[in-house]
Amino acid sequence: MRKIGLIGGLSWYSTKTYYDHIQRGVQSRGGNRASAPMVIESLDAGNLMCLSGADDWARAAQELSESARRLEAAGATAILIGANSMHKVYDQVAASVSVPILHIAECVAERMVQKGVKRAALIGTRNVMLESFYRQKLIARDIELLPPNLQRVEIVDQIIYDELMYGKATRQAEREMKTIITTLEQEGAEAIVLGCTELEMIVDVDANVLPVFDCTAIHAECAVEWILG
Repeated sequence: MRKIGLIGGLSWYSTKTYYDHIQRGVQSRGGNRASAPMVIESLDAGNLMCLSGADDWARAAQELSESARRLEAAGATAILIGANSMHKVYDQVAASVSVPILHIAECVAERMVQKGVKRAALIGTRNVMLESFYRQKLIARDIELLPPNLQRVEIVDQIIYDELMYGKATRQAEREMKTIITTLEQEGAEAIVLGCTELEMIVDVDANVLPVFDCTAIHAECAVEWILG
């Protein structure tokens, strides 16, 4: 099996989720004794939350690039960035290493094409929902995305950064997400793209009014396919 590297700590919950998905995936396909060769670089999320200006993002790109180089030096043959929002600096990080970095939105877009989804709604942090770096990967595969509603963007972003990043999942947050997803169905969404790892804490992926594409689970499955070659 090929070793994979994970840039983690963004948040610790996300890292735990990635590790669990990847190890269970390798075990289910490789046998009960199989486990994935992995190297994890866990960064300090406190330095990488709520980035705004160009200087903040340049610093983030540098920190993730340095992490990617350390993972490559440790023998990783491919790398994952364990956060949807941090794919804003994907191009800079990918250019810093010679091994491939598996892009989460490209993995998700491929799965949606396979399932025949044509119109979806993207839910995640503010930058994931509003900026083009993530949305364009889906649009490029002829997947129409509902335009973001700014009020809902603020609600979801606040839930993520004020609660979920700290491992908190309140009933109020669950109710708000159910309301948002129901509204998105009424607005014509055929599916929901769950573009934030921590949202699985308050969204039942398997029992919802719409099909939910869990980006973290899909990204991890792409990692399993790489590991098993």
